[in-house]
Amino acid sequence: MKLKVTTLDNAEAGEIELADEVFGVDVRRDVLARVVNWQLAKRRAGTHKTKSRGEITGTSKKAYRQKGTGRARRGNLKTNIMRGGGTVHGPVPRDHGHDLTRKFRQLGLKTALSAKAADGQLVVLDAAKVETHKTAELVRRLAALGWTNALIIDGTEVDALFQRAARNIPGIEVLPQQGANVYDILRREQLVLTRNAVEALEARLK
Repeated sequence: MKLKVTTLDNAEAGEIELADEVFGVDVRRDVLARVVNWQLAKRRAGTHKTKSRGEITGTSKKAYRQKGTGRARRGNLKTNIMRGGGTVHGPVPRDHGHDLTRKFRQLGLKTALSAKAADGQLVVLDAAKVETHKTAELVRRLAALGWTNALIIDGTEVDALFQRAARNIPGIEVLPQQGANVYDILRREQLVLTRNAVEALEARLK
C-alpha cells in the first residue's frame, strides 16, 4: 500500500510504502472491542468500597423486646434494611484487569491501524518538528492541514518543541511509537504517523 507523505507546511514530500501485514489486515470489530475493554479494565482503580454489616459502627444490642410491642421483630440496627446499616454484597477493592495474549494485543494494534487506513483517516507526516514552542504557530499549521481531532505518533522520541507546542491544543494528542495503543487510535478521527513511527511500528508488528 502506497501513501503520500506530507509536511507540516501542507506540502508533498514523496510517497511511502506501507506493509500490508501491518496496515492491510482485515478489520475485525470483535478484536478491537476486546483490546479496548482490556485497556480500559487495566485503567480502573478498583478502589470502590462499601461497608458491610460487620464494619458499621454501632451496637449489636437487640433494639427492643421480641414480643408485646406490636412492631416487627428486630435484632440490632446494623442490618442492611435499616437506615445507616451495612451493605450486602457491596463492591470491595479488587483488580479489574484480565489477561490478553501478546499476539492478540498485536493483532488489535494492526487492526486499528488498518481500520484508519481503510477509512482514509491515516496520514503520514515527514517529520513532527517545529522551530518554536509557540502553540499559536502550530495551531495555524494544523488548521491548514485540517487536523482538529488527531493522534500524532512520532518515533522513539518526540521532538521537545513539538510536544510543548501541542500539549495545550484541544483534540490533539502526541505519543511516541512505543505508546501507540488501540484505544487512543480509535478515539481520534485522524491518525498521523511520522516516517520514523511507520518504520518503528512495522519493525515491532511484523
